[in-house]
Formats: sequence, structure tokens, C-alpha cells
Amino acid sequence: MLNKRISLIALGILSASQAMANDQAESKGFVEDSSLKVLLRNAYMNRDYKDGNPDKSEWGQAAIGTFSSGFTQGTVGVGVDAFGLYALNLERSESRSGAQGIDFFKKGDSGQPADDLSKGGAAVKFRLSSTTLTYGDQMPALPVLSYDNSRLLPESYTGTLITSKEIKGLELNAGRFTAESRKSAEGRDSGGLKSINVLGGSYQFTEQFKGALYASDVEDVLKKQYVNANYVFPIDKDQSLTLDFNGYRTKLDDAYVRENGITGDDNKIWSLAATFVTGPHSFTIAHQRSTGDSNLGYAYGGYQKDQGRVGDGGNTIYLANSYWSDFNAEDERSWQLGYGLDFSAFGVPGLSYNVAYVRGDNITTSTSTDGTEREIFNQFKYVVQSGPAKDLSVKLRSSVLRVSQKSSEYNVSGNEVRVFVDYPINIF
Repeated sequence: MLNKRISLIALGILSASQAMANDQAESKGFVEDSSLKVLLRNAYMNRDYKDGNPDKSEWGQAAIGTFSSGFTQGTVGVGVDAFGLYALNLERSESRSGAQGIDFFKKGDSGQPADDLSKGGAAVKFRLSSTTLTYGDQMPALPVLSYDNSRLLPESYTGTLITSKEIKGLELNAGRFTAESRKSAEGRDSGGLKSINVLGGSYQFTEQFKGALYASDVEDVLKKQYVNANYVFPIDKDQSLTLDFNGYRTKLDDAYVRENGITGDDNKIWSLAATFVTGPHSFTIAHQRSTGDSNLGYAYGGYQKDQGRVGDGGNTIYLANSYWSDFNAEDERSWQLGYGLDFSAFGVPGLSYNVAYVRGDNITTSTSTDGTEREIFNQFKYVVQSGPAKDLSVKLRSSVLRVSQKSSEYNVSGNEVRVFVDYPINIF
């Protein structure tokens, strides 16, 4: 069924109108449009858990190399994408590693985390006009399948993805992936994914308004739909108001519910954020709400192997109130107040600061109702603007999370610190 839909989409786009784009006609060649980049990343995460839970931390150094060729010239262009990943464990603590939320280095059967990790992947790509088919190892970034690059190494998936941009402002995606590579383990299928089908697209209706619709089907786990509407109201030369709505609906498979002892199978979650920007300042107010009968709340990410989780990517949560906590429990309602400052207006280009306070209530667990949680998030980020270290970034992030006793089944209190130093190098 999915293959038929993909074929119909591609056929319809390619015969739509004379106003189509044609990226393939602009191809300079396999070598001429190719690039090789290396990202050096030093990352540290520490979680000081409360209520008697043991503290966790991990520290590592990674090198992430990515190669992307151009397309051969002609009606159908052919190219190759490839990546190579390596990470060295700088902490190697059996007692402090193993937190699901950190997951730099997966523990082995001995209980020890890996000393290092190395893996690679490649994909072949074909382009006709402005439609590209990619087969192989990829890092998809879609609202219903979004790989996690917020830890030491990124996740990746193996499968087929069609991306079409034939009509200006319209992007369509359709694909099927049959393997997931866990960010903390070696191997192409270390995540244990059976398969996931994705379908959807986004459209820039006007310069100010953009919308998106997507759907996914994770085999034997769940079906998911996503909707987005984003509108920017320009007020003055350096002032604007942005309204951003995001929503998911998930339906768990009956067998998955039975096998994992889950209560209920349905969840709906949405967020609406309003961000006012004036000069270097930004002010955000957001509300997020989860409803449905599933005690998982909004289910996403994780790995089907070892964790019994969903497997659709650790960043598949395009919602406003997602920091350390995702505020995605059953029946949870949450509110956010946020502020951002760009220091370039004060003579320090490249330096930014963000702070947010989020409070959630009405949390339901198997033993209680009306639970609460609250988080204070802070982040400084600096990007070097020039010189030999140009584009090197330093990100210092902290969260203070407090969860009520009623909600302890859903989440845990703690203080988190993250330090990430990224140095991107363009080889060619």
C-alpha cells in the first residue's frame, strides 16, 4: 500500500505544472557538488537525581564525519551519502552510566559501558527533476521520525526515503525504514526496529504562514499523526509575533498494549506557543495539553530492543514544552514562560541566553491523580565568529526539575547539567 502511495505521489508531482523546479538541471556533477565535513564533539551530561535515586553522568569525545556527493549530470542524477562515527568514553563508570536519558555508551552484558564506539553507514541517492530517492543509512528529520543528535553520537535509520520539492513552497516525503542504529551502540540494527512507514509534507502558503501534515506507522507498536501551523506576524523592522501550533495523535496496537501491560491505547497532545521578538529580546508563552486513555501519555523515541519502546527517533517531539521533562504524561497540562537574549546587540556576537519556566499539573498515574512537576531551564551558547576556531560552539545547559510524590511513577526529580563543545570542520 505504501509503495503504491509513493508511486502515485511521485507521478502526480512530476506531471503537475510547468512551474516546477528542476534541481537536477542545475547539477554540476558528482565531484563538483560534493562535500566532506567532520564534527568534533566533546559532551558531558550529569543528572543529580533526588529522592534516593543514584546520580548518573557520562562524558565522551566524538568525531562525526559526513560525506555528501553531488549528483551526476543527466536526466537522472546519481550520488552517494556516507557517514563515519567514533566516540571515546572518557568516564567509564559502571555505577554512573546507564541512564536511559543520557545514553552515551550502552552497557554490555558485564555491566560495564563500552570503552569506545565506531560505526558507519552509506546511502545511494537518485534525483529526477527536484525529486530525490535515497536508499540506505540515513538521518531523517521529520516530525514523525526524527533522529536524535542531542547526545554524543547521532541515531541513524536504514531504509528508503523520497523527498520531492517540485512545486515552490511544497515539500513531500514518503519512506519506509526497517532498521534503527542506537546512538550508544554499534551495529546497523541495534535499536531493534521492525519497520516504520512515514508519509506527509509541508507547504509555505504565504511568506508568513506555513503548515504541515504527517503520519507514521511503526510496525506492531503504534500509528501516529502530526499537524503543524505556524504564522509570523511582522510588526516592525525588528519586531514580530510568531504563533506555532503542533499536535500529535497516537494509537497503540492492541497486541503491544497487552504484551507490555499498558493501560489504554490512545493519546492526543498539542502545544501552542506565542513568541514576541523585539530587537535582541524574545518572550514566549506556551500551553501544552495531553489527553487520552493511555498511561504512557505521548509515546515516542527509545528503542524496541532492550527498552520495549517506540523506536521513532529521540527528537520526534515537535512540542513547545520539551526540555529535560517533556511534560507529556497522561492528562498533563503545562504552561511555559520563556525569555531569550541575543548579545550581539551588546557587542558580543555569537553569544545567546535562554531561560524557561514550565509547570505541569493534572498528571494521572496508575496510583494517583492531580500530580505536578515543574522545571527551570537555562542555557548559554557561544559560537566563535572568526579566526581559526570559527564556528566552534560551546553550550552550557542546566535544568532544575521537581516532581511531586504523586507523579513519581511518571518522572523523577533532579538537577541536570550539560556541557557540549562542537567544532565543525569543512574539509571540502
